[in-house]
Amino acid sequence: MHDERSLAEEIVRELSGRGETLAAAESCTGGRAADMIVSISGASKVFWGSFVCYTEEAKILMLGIAPELVREYGAVSRETVLAMAEGALLKSGASWAFSVTGFAEPPGSGVWIAAAGRDRTGKPQSEARVFHFGGNRNEVREEAARTALEMVYGMINQNTRPGY
Repeated sequence: MHDERSLAEEIVRELSGRGETLAAAESCTGGRAADMIVSISGASKVFWGSFVCYTEEAKILMLGIAPELVREYGAVSRETVLAMAEGALLKSGASWAFSVTGFAEPPGSGVWIAAAGRDRTGKPQSEARVFHFGGNRNEVREEAARTALEMVYGMINQNTRPGY
């Protein structure tokens, strides 16, 4: 486990060395994970940017998620968080993306986090997990943002993109 600064530094360093980029799509974290990345010197070389899509409408309009998907599964679901990560990847053209959607309160509510990359053909490939963080609203948001960085770092560092 890393502290947030060393984790963000490692992501920036790794992506800089590879000439790759990162994009984000955040809901309940409100851009906190993106802030962790941009606090690192050199982030502008690798961080494409972030979609802060707090509402269902924003997820649909900004990321191109099918309204039917959100209606069927809800804004806080495995299906939606995967669509968010893949939407961020496709809209940005970045090498990697992560997404977060969930409930920051009450404590223990579910937060879905996804990471996405591309296979050899350029098709998005992603993974998602649900987490249940304790603490108050801000603590849940902080933990979710840090965990999103850990998850995308794990994918980047392990070259877990299918076809690699």
